[in-house]
Amino acid sequence: MGRRQARELAFRTLFQSERGAEPLLDVWRSVRVELAEESEEPEDAVYGDALDHSDLAFAEELLTAYEGDRERLDAELAAAITGWSFGQMSQTDLNVLRIAVTEMRHTGGAPEVAIEMAVRLAKKFGGDESGRFVNGVLAKLHRLGSAGASGAAVGVGEDDEPRG
Repeated sequence: MGRRQARELAFRTLFQSERGAEPLLDVWRSVRVELAEESEEPEDAVYGDALDHSDLAFAEELLTAYEGDRERLDAELAAAITGWSFGQMSQTDLNVLRIAVTEMRHTGGAPEVAIEMAVRLAKKFGGDESGRFVNGVLAKLHRLGSAGASGAAVGVGEDDEPRG
């Protein structure tokens, strides 16, 4: 399945948790059970292609890191989003941002990859301006978090490696 799908799974799990006002890690456990059942009947898969162990581990890493550092990550996002409160924002955009900032701050991966993948998620699940909005917020966070960084998102190939 790949890291792209793992990010999408983490996003969908967070979205489901927020919508249902259920604890995030409880929702994740339920999703894992559903994924195990899907592997037995792949034609009925709600979550798409099967994830391998490392992809599931990456999705879980994103979710547990966010849950453990939610207050600080949300405060960082709130400071970077000018003119909007979380209540005024699309839940899709907010949760894409949450997954991306978690990846940027907790996984040690390239921030440019996290930004590009978040933009793709926002375009897939959000509104017309979601991709641009998400890119702007994450680029600002990247600039603030990396002294001397340009903060601009770069193109990323299918294998999650920056191009250029």
